[in-house]
Amino acid sequence: MEIFDPAELWGRERIENVQLSRLKSIVTHARNCGFYRERLDQAGIRADNLRSLDDIRHIPFTVKQDLRAQYPAGLLCVPSSKIVRMHCSSGTTGTPVAVCHTQNDVNAWADLMARCLHMVGVRREDAFQNMSGYGLFTGGLGIHFGAERLGCMTIPAGAGNTRRQIKLIKDFRVTVAHILPSYALILGEHLRSAGEDPRDLPLRIAVVGAEPYTEEFRKRIEEIFGIKAYNSYGLSEMNGPGVGFECPEQHGLHIWEDAYIAEIVEPETGVPVPEGEVGELVMTSLCREGMPILRYRTRDLTRFLPGECPCGRAHRRIDRILGRADDMFIIKGVNVYPMQIEEVIMTFPEVGQNYLILLENDGVGDMMRVQVEVRDEYFVEDMRMLQNLQKAIARRLRAEILLTPKVELMESNSLPRAEGKAVRVRDLRGNR
Repeated sequence: MEIFDPAELWGRERIENVQLSRLKSIVTHARNCGFYRERLDQAGIRADNLRSLDDIRHIPFTVKQDLRAQYPAGLLCVPSSKIVRMHCSSGTTGTPVAVCHTQNDVNAWADLMARCLHMVGVRREDAFQNMSGYGLFTGGLGIHFGAERLGCMTIPAGAGNTRRQIKLIKDFRVTVAHILPSYALILGEHLRSAGEDPRDLPLRIAVVGAEPYTEEFRKRIEEIFGIKAYNSYGLSEMNGPGVGFECPEQHGLHIWEDAYIAEIVEPETGVPVPEGEVGELVMTSLCREGMPILRYRTRDLTRFLPGECPCGRAHRRIDRILGRADDMFIIKGVNVYPMQIEEVIMTFPEVGQNYLILLENDGVGDMMRVQVEVRDEYFVEDMRMLQNLQKAIARRLRAEILLTPKVELMESNSLPRAEGKAVRVRDLRGNR
């Protein structure tokens, strides 16, 4: 197995020894900012009383509101003169979350991202097209520097402008692309509507992430383009992309545990859940100089996958992100996650590439409508066929979420498109 970094193949004992050593160091370093110094003193936490990795549970959680309250530079642990870059989270309302990086931080981040790409077969001979937004969003520069670190010719295409994206892929024989999963389907639709076969592109690998998506959605991307699509996980608070990545087995994302400690806790209580059970992912950065973050509650829902990965890497795997703890909505007393809806509807071959969940109130109680695009070849005048499809989707949804939504079949390309993160849920109940 060709590897990018010897740490990829560390065994469990070495990983955990390094984690404990780096946890002690980062706790000491975090005391350079008043916020963590006060928090750690209140909890009685010092490096010398961290005797095992289990002791991390005594460190208080950090939540997004803490980061907002310390904006813009309350969490800096180095002089501001050592900061070379700042990114902000993608939130659009309220005080943003700013994360600052030293040059060592930026270099380490690029190495982690390069490790991810190398693991799935990206090499310096590849042409890499980054279809992610640049600027304050971490997905652009984070992926870009990883591809350059590998030596790839890297095209900073940015988001949107589908015609230009396709032209660049063809002209520069792009073999690897970073793309939002929802935008990948838009790209495929554009080519098909122009009478072209997406499989004729030189692409062989896609890096997909930044929004939750199901295995069924991934299979569609792979089928449309004839490529392998690998799931990527990251968040601004932990650098951005490069936190976790699928290996060629495509069964769970390896968290790079030499750089992070991952925990999964029950969202309501904060108590660790048994291995294999779904909970909220909590992350601690182990190597960041500029702005280390301890036990950050991501609100992302996932689980640790038990057992060893056939790829031979011992870094623990998490399942794909199943949704966010704050994405859940309640209809008629039932807890529903948008990913449950997608998982069902994407199993129907008649269903197109877009859907929308509408939450409404009919004056009696809350209700849910699911608008589903149907592929052109199935959206015909045979009303009986469409009615049967409508009923089948509603039945399958009821079996999954224990309530029956109103299903509406829509023509292809009739629902709003977003070249950024897809909007899957609209809550209209506040309008009643």
